[in-house]
Amino acid sequence: MRILIVEDNVRVGDVIARALRSDGHQVSLAATRASGAGELARSSFELAIIDVGLPDGSGLDLCREARKGGIDLPILVLTARTGVDDRVAGLDAGADDYLGKPFATAELTARVRALGRRGPKWAEGKREYGRLCIDRERRIVTLDGEALAFTPRELDIVSLLAWRDGRVVSKDELLETVWGNTGEGVAASLDVLLARIRRKLAPLGVDTIRTVRQVGYAWSLERSKRS
Repeated sequence: MRILIVEDNVRVGDVIARALRSDGHQVSLAATRASGAGELARSSFELAIIDVGLPDGSGLDLCREARKGGIDLPILVLTARTGVDDRVAGLDAGADDYLGKPFATAELTARVRALGRRGPKWAEGKREYGRLCIDRERRIVTLDGEALAFTPRELDIVSLLAWRDGRVVSKDELLETVWGNTGEGVAASLDVLLARIRRKLAPLGVDTIRTVRQVGYAWSLERSKRS
């Protein structure tokens, strides 16, 4: 994969770059929010690793700007702040995963591999649910013809649930399929992303994802007859 690292600490950036190159990736480095934004705009990356504490602003603001600009690559956020509120802030900014400092390079490369898989494969085809359309080929969800600002992880969750046609998907299956592991940290991330998906689909006026207590989740919408 072509990966952008936005990290102002030269030593940390070099350690990450060496680990990723050893894992077979192509790596570019940026040291500021501004240079990171420029790299994302100019080049075609497949994944970005962004430190929160950059000298000219927050890495979370860079995440927000990237998502608003339609940049759809997976984003891994790095930060020394690892509380639940900090993790939620990272996910709300549009990040797909969150890794606290200090970290083992083996864990970082494993997270990168999991993000690179991007969860379930998006087979060709699309489905319509009244005003809502999920297009797996284009990797886009629209409501009344307008694209919704979904992150890649949110798209993967919606895709997996919707293509099960109302059948219950266990929490562990969602975690394993979308994240590649079932640890406590990613379980908390799933809860945040499900809440965010529901908020984005709230204009439909119905609960799009049904929670089945102690079992998992199920897609609630019925397909339009023509889809």
